[in-house]
Amino acid sequence: MHDDTVCTSGRCRVLIVDTDVVLVERQLQAGELTCPSCGAALGPWGHGRPREVRGDLGSRLFVRPRRSRCTGCGITHVLLPEMLWPRRMDAAEVIGLGLEIAALGLGHRRVAARLGLAEDTVRGWFRRFRRRSEDVRRYFTVALVALADDPVMPEPSACPLADAVSVITAAHRAAVMKWPEMNTVSRWAFAGRVIDGRVLTCTASAS
Repeated sequence: MHDDTVCTSGRCRVLIVDTDVVLVERQLQAGELTCPSCGAALGPWGHGRPREVRGDLGSRLFVRPRRSRCTGCGITHVLLPEMLWPRRMDAAEVIGLGLEIAALGLGHRRVAARLGLAEDTVRGWFRRFRRRSEDVRRYFTVALVALADDPVMPEPSACPLADAVSVITAAHRAAVMKWPEMNTVSRWAFAGRVIDGRVLTCTASAS
């Protein structure tokens, strides 16, 4: 999904925020959201263009991301709800389900058929996630250790993709144990929030 609210000049970035748009707007107006680069408060800066995103069970989500601008360094941030990942036409929960099925050993064709999506779309997810799988596994291993009082590491497998999925699941479980309210947040929304949406890509590159 090409997103004209996300530029690549280095002066515009994506910030993953809560899915509750009312809460995010209140935080933004109160100066409670801060710039990851310099720590200064973010201020309102219009909206991105509206777009349609595919949700689970064939649903359609219509979103119009809020934009913000740092009052310190001037960088613009697109505030993307945690249920979405940058430059994706499918919700995090849909992509995450596909990755979970792939972790069981199914190929992209069978996963695409299960999800009712184009094979090329699902194959693209898997290729990107496989490239990122070791970085993602290490990142969420650190998160698991930080969240759990007595962390239990998932057993390694012969599949890096499956190992990354397993540790994301374990870290989310540890977060729920630490903060029960996290039980209302899916593991893939959690993953996107923890890693700034960089589950499939290092940056918000085009699909």
